Amino acid sequence: MANLTEAVTHFSNIIPRNIRVIGVPLDLGQSRRGVDMGPSAVRVAGLEARLEAIGHVVEDAGNIAVAIPEQKKAGAANAKYLKEITATCTKSAEMVLNTLEEGKFPIVLGGDHSLAVGTVSGVAEFYRRKNQKIGLIWIDAHSDINTPETSPSGNVHGMPMAALMGLGPAELGNIYDFSPKVRPENCVLVGIRDVDQHEKENIRRAGIQCFTMRDIDERGMRTVMEEALRMAGRGTAGYHISLDMDWIDPEDAPGVGTPVWGGATYREAHLAMEIISDHGRMLSFEIVEVNPVIDSHNQTADLAVELALSALGKKIL
Repeated sequence: MANLTEAVTHFSNIIPRNIRVIGVPLDLGQSRRGVDMGPSAVRVAGLEARLEAIGHVVEDAGNIAVAIPEQKKAGAANAKYLKEITATCTKSAEMVLNTLEEGKFPIVLGGDHSLAVGTVSGVAEFYRRKNQKIGLIWIDAHSDINTPETSPSGNVHGMPMAALMGLGPAELGNIYDFSPKVRPENCVLVGIRDVDQHEKENIRRAGIQCFTMRDIDERGMRTVMEEALRMAGRGTAGYHISLDMDWIDPEDAPGVGTPVWGGATYREAHLAMEIISDHGRMLSFEIVEVNPVIDSHNQTADLAVELALSALGKKIL
């Protein structure tokens, strides 16, 4: 493990962090199996060693214990495994909160995107105790803002943004007994391109900020990310970055939970992460929806590690 003092000496362009990696192998939120192996795939791609190689100090806290579908009943058809997902998110929120209290930077590895409710809840609670608010950058092909009343599938990985915005389901959104977790004006969706009609209505109802892939096509990644970070950072301690690997085009990231053509390119994805690093206000980071079962030679997990490195200071020069 790297020594923090040595890291400062050898990597003067990077602000070294004490990082804690937390795995959340949750796949109850969707029907396609495999994302529960995402944390292992990202570890196999060398996350810890590659972060240490650029000057950070890293510890791996292992995985949060998660039930598997074979052990449980799905429950209500419009919000499958909601009880188990809420329990997992509550445990991960505590782990994230404790990590921040110890002065460490949390990187959460998923798992399906419903786990983001736990991560964001932990970060929001830490800063709430300091009378501060946080921002949220949700980088995803999907808006994930369905509710049990609007979801066509009942899969909770399509509901975490709704839970965080206080639209429901209530038990998931009320971890630590406050809601919403982030003010709508500090919540920004980036890169969405697969949104159903009910989600469009919920986006307007919630009042959150949104940049679609068309915005990126027309205005460029730099302009979009600069505006997104400004919105998320206004009046906050900083922001959580929630990166769903399906945001990237399947040509570069084939192993994801719900692939959608027309996503960000390899270089656009790196540029977005590099701009996040340049701003220096990222409070926490998560990577979700890596599915090694449908990947090619761990390509998607390897890209996930590359993007984490870019977000945490790695530069070309």
